[in-house]
Amino acid sequence: MINVSIAGGTGYTAGELLRILLRHPEVNIESVISTTSAGMPIAEMHRDLLGETDLLLSDRFINPDVIFLCLGHGLSREFLETNNLPAGCRVIDLGNDFRNEPTFGERNFIFGLCELNRELIRGAMNVANPGCFATTIMLALLPLAAKNLLQDEVHVHAITGSTGAGKRPGETAHFSYRDNNISVYKPFTHQHLAEIGLTLVAAGNNRLPHVNFVPMRGDFTRGIFASLYTKWDGSMGAEEVISFYKAYYAASPFVFVSDKPINLKEVVNTNKCLLHIAFYNDYIHITSITDNLLKGASGQAVQNMNLMFGLDETMGLKLKGSAF
Repeated sequence: MINVSIAGGTGYTAGELLRILLRHPEVNIESVISTTSAGMPIAEMHRDLLGETDLLLSDRFINPDVIFLCLGHGLSREFLETNNLPAGCRVIDLGNDFRNEPTFGERNFIFGLCELNRELIRGAMNVANPGCFATTIMLALLPLAAKNLLQDEVHVHAITGSTGAGKRPGETAHFSYRDNNISVYKPFTHQHLAEIGLTLVAAGNNRLPHVNFVPMRGDFTRGIFASLYTKWDGSMGAEEVISFYKAYYAASPFVFVSDKPINLKEVVNTNKCLLHIAFYNDYIHITSITDNLLKGASGQAVQNMNLMFGLDETMGLKLKGSAF
């Protein structure tokens, strides 16, 4: 059994990790850390876990084999500086501290996009989990980058649910703001742009394509729907491109190319990414959908853990979606 600790146990990503790991056949959850709520039953913090676990939130870890850092952005470095982890303890960071700056002391973090770095993750001690928007966008573009076909600007409009803003209340996460509403935020400046660019070059594109990214807030709780397009030079026909995408992801158990248009409910509560590809005049258009809390966060983190410990990549992640 893998002894697991979760640091930052009260937020949405920690709650999703608990829902997955409590049913994972190879995991023992030894501690869930919250310095502000230590001693509180986890089922009081995450109410849907009533009857699922008697664990209490703690202010310390015991002897974990792996620790998930579900902390606010910028706090993972502080945690590692102030806590001496056991020798051999692996780290999976769900924040953005190490995505673009992977070296921290003697630790070197592998970027945890399984579909690109699967073999590197298998041997990793430290993994930086990608961001939710970044995952959705990168999976849409990786096959094109692998063939060095991103030669023009990429335009992205993507909408996310309210859980993408985190659990802490804020003006734009308030029900009266979100309900029956939609808004743009951080246009062309979103923090995930850096990891998207670095990843596309690492995948094989010979230069960094300019990505024009306009993120939006939606009036739903979870999921990301991304619409991407770029000019297409016609070097590959439509059927050839779609066949190549399917072949590229043939070994990826959670990424699927749909021949029909897709909608967000098809991925909510799953670890899937669904893609649809179409061509209009001189443009290729790709839609990409994920659940921001699962494939965009906690599900992908467990997928990384499975790889790091030599387990079946899908273990604990065959989740039931909600069609209605």
